[in-house]
Amino acid sequence: MEYKISNRLRIFAIVLIILGAIGVTSGFISSKSYETVEDVKELLASEAHHGDAHEADAHGDAHGEAELHGEEAHAEEGHKMSHEEHVLHQIHNRPYAALYVAAFFFFMIALGVLAFYAVQYASQAGWSPVLFRVMEGITSYVLPGGVILLIIAFVADSHLFIWLTDGMTTVGHDNYDALVAGKSGWLNKTGFFIRGAVFLAGWSAYQYFSRKFSVAQDNADINDNRNFKKNFRISAAFLVFFIYTESIMSWDWIMSVDPHWFSTLFGWYLLAGMLVCGVTTIAMIAIYLKSKGLLEHVNDSHIHDLAKFMFGFSVFWTYLWFSQFMLIWYSNIPEEVTYFVTRIEDYNLPFFGMVAMNFVFPLLLLMNSDFKRVNWFVIMAGVVILCGHYVDIFNMIMPATVGDRWFIGIPEIGAILLFGGLFMLVVFTALGKYPLLAKGNPFIKESKNFHY
Repeated sequence: MEYKISNRLRIFAIVLIILGAIGVTSGFISSKSYETVEDVKELLASEAHHGDAHEADAHGDAHGEAELHGEEAHAEEGHKMSHEEHVLHQIHNRPYAALYVAAFFFFMIALGVLAFYAVQYASQAGWSPVLFRVMEGITSYVLPGGVILLIIAFVADSHLFIWLTDGMTTVGHDNYDALVAGKSGWLNKTGFFIRGAVFLAGWSAYQYFSRKFSVAQDNADINDNRNFKKNFRISAAFLVFFIYTESIMSWDWIMSVDPHWFSTLFGWYLLAGMLVCGVTTIAMIAIYLKSKGLLEHVNDSHIHDLAKFMFGFSVFWTYLWFSQFMLIWYSNIPEEVTYFVTRIEDYNLPFFGMVAMNFVFPLLLLMNSDFKRVNWFVIMAGVVILCGHYVDIFNMIMPATVGDRWFIGIPEIGAILLFGGLFMLVVFTALGKYPLLAKGNPFIKESKNFHY
């Protein structure tokens, strides 16, 4: 059962990349058209003239404690950044933030699939081996996606990570921030990229060797399961490595954009989003390949189980979202609630809309067992889930970088097209490298005959 990426799909992916690159470039050009505070004053005046006077006038002083973590609060002892300077920074930050959100979203899908794949091996699951090649194809994006993400972080610098602003750890400097200075032992550029390189090397090494052993098992003698056992051992070891590194990655790559805020649940929260996006993507690609007459051994029961995981992980994500939100809201500690106050005030629609998309829709669409076997229904639920989790990442990054000057426009859509095209090109090219059936897996017969 061979698959080769079609010319039509390859061209479609390349067109997406080109259109996305144009959109991202236009976002940077547009942001650079505002070079001075005077340009921003004209922009705010025109907004006020068009009926947005409240937004233009109340921008700087209406949030109170909600902006303690932002750029306005950098100077506890020096001058306070003017409202116009703050807006200028936000405008310049937006294309970097849009690029980072989309890059992280597609990387997160691949990493979620890698963790799910490792769990299948470590638990010696009998239902899933017919889907292993699909999972291995998706995980091939981990290395290129992770490298691109770190490059964006390096280039963006203080546009994304406020703690990289010059003078934040220097006592007496205008930008000095005592809290960020106290975290500088961890939050520094050298440590950030060393940790990122270690994480990515570990994840990519597991991805490489697990696929190598999986393919080698196909060509081994019928009673020779040595490669399967190797895969079992490295999967168990990888899961220990992953659960630590994923938490630290969530602090570094996402939570540190808000260096004044932290949550002990955040690593788990991000993991739940990764897993639901990963399983959703496995289901959608499996259904696509089946529509092409491939994956003959993948039946309704396999799709049902994937949809069951989509449903279960969505509920798990909601549990973690509510736990984090409820505990912080109930305690009402200023340095903690600032995170949610900012999002509820400035991101009301995406903040609560994301909860509906990630919980209410999966609950309604996938609660019924029969619906989990209907391919178009699973695809529809998958599209809603993926859109919802993109907005979730958007809500994590944007408030600290662009404040209430957010919009899902050309830079954001361009970045989605760019990385969506790249993801498709890498994944479907990787799917064509090996047969789609892991025939040497000792559980393959059980997987072929799986019935729920």
